[in-house]
Amino acid sequence: MIQVPQNMIRGRVFTEHFLMTAATIGAFAIGEYPEGSAVMIFYQAGEFFQDLAIRRSRRSITGLMDLRPDHAFVNRDGNLMQVSPDEVRIGEFISVRPGEKIPLDGVVEEGNSQMDTSAMTGESLPRRTGPGSEVLAGMINLSGLLTIRTTREAGESAAARILKLVREAEEKKAPAEKFIARFARYYTPAVVFSAVLLAVLPPLILGADAFDVWIRRSLVFLVISCPCALVVSIPLSFFGGIGGSSRRGILVKGGNYLDALNRAGMVVFDKTGTLTRGTFSVVQVFPASGFSPEELLRLTALAESNSTHPVALSIQEAVGEKGLAGPAFPAEKIRSYSETAGKGVLFQAETGQTILAGNRSFLAEAGITAPEGNEGMTMVYTAVNGVYAGRLVIGDELREDSRAVVEALHARGLRTVMLTGDSADAAGAVAEAAGIGSFYAELLPWEKVEKLEELKKETQRGREKNCFGNRDKVIFVGDGINDAPVLASSDIGIAMGMGSDAAIESADLVLMGGELSKITGALETAKKTAVIVRENIVFALGAKAALLVLGALGYAPLWAAVIGDVGVALIAILNAARTI
Repeated sequence: MIQVPQNMIRGRVFTEHFLMTAATIGAFAIGEYPEGSAVMIFYQAGEFFQDLAIRRSRRSITGLMDLRPDHAFVNRDGNLMQVSPDEVRIGEFISVRPGEKIPLDGVVEEGNSQMDTSAMTGESLPRRTGPGSEVLAGMINLSGLLTIRTTREAGESAAARILKLVREAEEKKAPAEKFIARFARYYTPAVVFSAVLLAVLPPLILGADAFDVWIRRSLVFLVISCPCALVVSIPLSFFGGIGGSSRRGILVKGGNYLDALNRAGMVVFDKTGTLTRGTFSVVQVFPASGFSPEELLRLTALAESNSTHPVALSIQEAVGEKGLAGPAFPAEKIRSYSETAGKGVLFQAETGQTILAGNRSFLAEAGITAPEGNEGMTMVYTAVNGVYAGRLVIGDELREDSRAVVEALHARGLRTVMLTGDSADAAGAVAEAAGIGSFYAELLPWEKVEKLEELKKETQRGREKNCFGNRDKVIFVGDGINDAPVLASSDIGIAMGMGSDAAIESADLVLMGGELSKITGALETAKKTAVIVRENIVFALGAKAALLVLGALGYAPLWAAVIGDVGVALIAILNAARTI
């Protein structure tokens, strides 16, 4: 009851605490001590069960705190020192023994092991790691001793970002939560004044002898009117949905995004790294007259030597596998280098040699004609000193679950579209393999945003409906830096958890394991949460209305009203806990 004066100081007078306090004092004032005691006892019992449900819903989220180890073993001057993860700098080497958690994000330099990634991805199957493998803070080293080169400071690690995003998620309320908050703000004063009228008007009409009877009824009316069933259970439903999702490896940044998922009418996919694995390899080499396959591959790799694009890395890897890397590669030989997003690179060596590598349109802008290929894969065209040198065909494998996810989305009545900067042939091949409804290819990053805006307008015009309202929301799924603007522009942005930091920051949901199949899991959670919220609203309002009428007419004694109020709240809270 101590919260009443605190609420009054803050300007919040008409709360459930005020209602219960008024009912208790009123019961004592008219000599109904057992009933006044019952009000306090049953109310405290309801508070206990409410706190129990909230603690349970928080458990899956607060458990994320265990992701961050409190120490790290760092190698400094040949000595292994135990320090706080906050003291480890980027580029230092840390040692992680079997059974320990990874304290910071990094890349494995030495050792092989099985990695438990369940805390980060929700995936129970251990993942094999070795030299070159990326590992994230919070993963558990199961078997071998690992030496890891850190790539992020503790405050920027995957675990730290997850904790930050989860905290922010609690502040983003769904429309239903906002409605309940507004409803409670006007509802409570209304029932207080109704109770006053119920206590005063009938005695004035029927005579002063009826005063005790109507006072009792007004107190019962006050107790029953407490809106805690709605005020607690609705936010708890969304909070539980967020917590349950995080336990399954789906990070939802707010209840409003869970609500929006139920109104999705279209899912737009990026191609590389989203529908496909994003692990490229050179599968064919087509040199032009006067160039050998080895020379074409080496020259293209030289042009791409400063790029971090997955296609560029695959070409550099192919050169290394064939042992073609030679004196042409040292960085000091580079005079200038420029990269045009979505098109290609321009490389100039100190010797005066100029190499262009990219798509056909990139070469065409330089006045170089290249033959069109139709292999249905990504192609990199190369020109040396203005002369066409040939093309490389790059293969990218479709994810195992891509087609199954797309089919599941179609079964739910959602349209699917793919946006990509790749060639029309490569995009068409992937779209057909994945079962995507339509695609748009050869798009630059800003053109993806423009196309997404067109698709959003198209979806809003369609105004298809389901049981949750108009299906006018567009989901975009991507993973790269170039997807960040599109993720931010979409109604609901979903990022692959192993993608770029920019994509994860811009997205509204993050699939921590990078499995597309988690999209259907997010949709299921959103639907279940919305159904539970609707059930609680209908049940609580219906039960309240019936109890208020019974209380006003004198058919519900004070202790029964308390049990009824606590019972309604408890049932609503237990129902909300099903989302966890």
